[in-house]
Amino acid sequence: MEAFSVVGGERLSGEARVGAAKNAVLPLLAACLLMKEPVMLCGCPRLSDIADMCALLQSLGCRAQREGEDLIVDAGGACGCVMPEALSKRMRSSIFMLGPVLSRFGQAVFTYPGGCEIGLRPVDLHLSALRALGARVEEERGHILCRGTLRGGAVHLDYPSVGATENAMLAAVCARGESVICNAAREPEIADLARFLNACGGRVRGAGTGTIRIEGVARLTGRAYTPLPDRICAGTLLLAAAGSGGEIYVRDARPQDLTALLHKLREAGAEVKCGREAGVHLRLRTRPRAVRRIETAPFPGFATDLQAPMMALLTRGQGTSLIVENVFESRMSHAAELGRMGADIQVSGRAAVVRGVPRLSGARVTARDLRAGAALCIAALMAEGESLVENVALIDRGYERLEEKLAALGARIRRLPGGEG
Repeated sequence: MEAFSVVGGERLSGEARVGAAKNAVLPLLAACLLMKEPVMLCGCPRLSDIADMCALLQSLGCRAQREGEDLIVDAGGACGCVMPEALSKRMRSSIFMLGPVLSRFGQAVFTYPGGCEIGLRPVDLHLSALRALGARVEEERGHILCRGTLRGGAVHLDYPSVGATENAMLAAVCARGESVICNAAREPEIADLARFLNACGGRVRGAGTGTIRIEGVARLTGRAYTPLPDRICAGTLLLAAAGSGGEIYVRDARPQDLTALLHKLREAGAEVKCGREAGVHLRLRTRPRAVRRIETAPFPGFATDLQAPMMALLTRGQGTSLIVENVFESRMSHAAELGRMGADIQVSGRAAVVRGVPRLSGARVTARDLRAGAALCIAALMAEGESLVENVALIDRGYERLEEKLAALGARIRRLPGGEG
């Protein structure tokens, strides 16, 4: 099992860039199934989640290959409608394939998806959306069977789920008639998916608001497209620099996608300056101040994917901070690992009380999920002495060569092969 060796105490400084957002690329890859011409997705990071999604496409008869930083997907020869069980269970995002497979082939057979262990993420919203668009859905022995010709319809989501919104969009874009998705998620990745579908010939309006209207088209045409930058990766780098008492400029970060985080960073004492459309500069030379209260929420609220990295920063806050996780019920695994480094955190249900301490100490810790792993790296940068962050395969799911990005900013971090440490 690979690990990161991190020697803390170095101030991070410099300029960084982030690649295309993992959470934008994955639904775009699923959308490629709706097209018989090749699609080029430009600037895609080399992440294990993206590699797994390409493997899923290949299992259905598509061709998926890299050309430098770009991904080219040709779904012209796609012929399968049964998802391989092993691949489906490896990643949560396999559920994105349900709508496109059903739209193209009139049937789809799936197993329940996997992913990080951060709590229940039921597929009920996805299935009810497909039913509203005319699908017949059966669930038996851990499998999902969908059949039928999709048609326009009214989809009401009980919760503004990002994944369910995207699945409904992918199912509706080539369905006959008009569809309306009410209580839709408003995350930037939703608007990015709509821009891609429209660039390929779709007719999607209202993405980024609570109501999305889709007029079905007969077909989509593949083209080249550049997904939006990764706001979670950008936020993680900003938090790492703040924790180290450093200074960073993230060139392609979009301030409008990071409003909630930037507000809390300013509350913690950081100096933050933003470009009009892109670019965020952060400077924090002292210990961060405590932040009275942070509650995760759907966009434009504080992103659940930044909750763990923010908690790492606040372990050295001057005072007491309260963090409430409203999105996933089991997303506090990092608290105990941070405690191994000397953090003072008390967790009760979905709430964590973080009492800042003057210093953290290096320790051997284990990433329990993707964003928890990033949080442990941030804490290790802040700690005195050496830390070993184990199970970095989870970090590789969402951060491309995180150790190289941090080292380029001055961090003393290196990747240890399995067996070392």
